[in-house]
Amino acid sequence: MSLIPATILTGFLGSGKTTLLKRVLTEAHGQKIAVIENEFGEENIDNELLVFDSEEQIIQMNNGCVCCSIREDLRTTLSELAEKRRKGELSFDRVVIETTGLADPGPVAQTFFMDDEIAESYLLDSVLTLVDAKHAESQLDTRQEARRQIGFADQIFISKSDLVTEAEVQALIHRIKHMNPRAPQSRVHFGEVPLTQVFDLKGFNLNAKLEIDPDFLAEADGHAHHDHDHHGHDHAPGEACDHPHHHAHDDDVKSFVFRSKKAFNPEKLEDFLGAMVQVYGPKMLRYKGVLYMKGSERKVVFQGVHQMMGSDLGPKWAPGEEKGSKMVFIGIDLPKDVMLQGLEQCLS
Repeated sequence: MSLIPATILTGFLGSGKTTLLKRVLTEAHGQKIAVIENEFGEENIDNELLVFDSEEQIIQMNNGCVCCSIREDLRTTLSELAEKRRKGELSFDRVVIETTGLADPGPVAQTFFMDDEIAESYLLDSVLTLVDAKHAESQLDTRQEARRQIGFADQIFISKSDLVTEAEVQALIHRIKHMNPRAPQSRVHFGEVPLTQVFDLKGFNLNAKLEIDPDFLAEADGHAHHDHDHHGHDHAPGEACDHPHHHAHDDDVKSFVFRSKKAFNPEKLEDFLGAMVQVYGPKMLRYKGVLYMKGSERKVVFQGVHQMMGSDLGPKWAPGEEKGSKMVFIGIDLPKDVMLQGLEQCLS
């Protein structure tokens, strides 16, 4: 049987996750979706909202905080779902895990890689993060969970933008871009989102070409990574960072990019990244890139979540294509200069 696609839906309390989920469940897409909910508290109001006339399978993990560690109960739930599907007791096409608003999506994502049984049944498609435009600034200022949720995202939806001014929305978009430049952002109104932005995003597909991030820091192209540092967010040559607003925020979740036209020495790179992951793994939220490796005719696609790192051979370099490496790191207080210098030293 083919792998079951899984989507993690996250976002701070009140950001509109249930509204979005409800919308997705009721849309006429012909797919059966199993929903795993993680909520605090015995009483669950969300469940009332979701189970009205849908045929969806709603599985609840009450008191389930998926925030602290890789949760055994999440692993068990996923395992039981896959087993029932194999036996024909349940019929569903994909799984959506809605985390509690206080969850760090990292351990949830890691569950799909750490456990062989889960990895053989599921394909983690992407992490979707909802951001409440009205309360985001204060949440991002005060709550690390909210910043982590943005750092992990493959796709970001901004909700409640009608409750704030356009200038406030633009400032928020800019701030989020500094934290996670690889996730496209779009506004959602009462959960109305095209399904093409929700499912089959292949945010975690190592084999996919880099086109999975079409805007992979597009505005930074042609701009050397060590020219200057605007909180880890590059701008195009000559483009000023004209949002004085965001300089008031020194978010601990930041991103930076490494680029080089020189080939990497595979052994040196593996040693260096291994050492970085051992020391900074818990603070490395997401990192990925396309690498130009000495001695390989093919691109190497690599990515990681915390301490889990993997790479795959990508397509061949096309004739006449300029070879080079491009990597993005998103994390909490990562030592940017140390990492960039270390990567430079891995070039052959």
